[in-house]
Amino acid sequence: MSVDQFRIFSWAVPIGFVLLGCFRPRSLHWTVLGAVLLFAALNAVAGIHILNHFRDSRWSAGGELPLSAPSFAETPIVGQYLGPLDSTLNGMVGVGNDFLAFKNVLPVAMEFLAASGWALLVSLLLAIVAAIISISMARRRARDFQNYRATVDLLKEELDQVKRQISAGNAVDTALPAEG
Repeated sequence: MSVDQFRIFSWAVPIGFVLLGCFRPRSLHWTVLGAVLLFAALNAVAGIHILNHFRDSRWSAGGELPLSAPSFAETPIVGQYLGPLDSTLNGMVGVGNDFLAFKNVLPVAMEFLAASGWALLVSLLLAIVAAIISISMARRRARDFQNYRATVDLLKEELDQVKRQISAGNAVDTALPAEG
């Protein structure tokens, strides 16, 4: 994947997650929080992946050419004795090339890691909002349950009165509590 594909992927997946969460509107606030956390995780994974594969030319922000070491093995007369020097120089140039590649990749990876950090900051605020919404929904459900419970108790009392009237043989129309 290229850097642009990582960017598109890190936005498209959370948006799809929210769109799928629209089918459960009661928990949409938790779905949005999950999407923001997913966005943060995807960006962090992309940044870490880029840093782990810093030698890959797809991530490079700069167009510097890699360094190369001269060969001393081809030197007349003493070239055969300078062979170990070639391997040492190639090793040093390899470390220098790794450093340059890491230096060129670091800004790209930091973009993803910074986006992940901002998403985590936003998710903290969204978590507080989602918790407040959930608490208010739970209180409303508890209040509704108490109202239903009161209605059931009233209907039970009315049923008991009807049973008493039937067993006593009184078929007189009396006012029942639920009618008021």
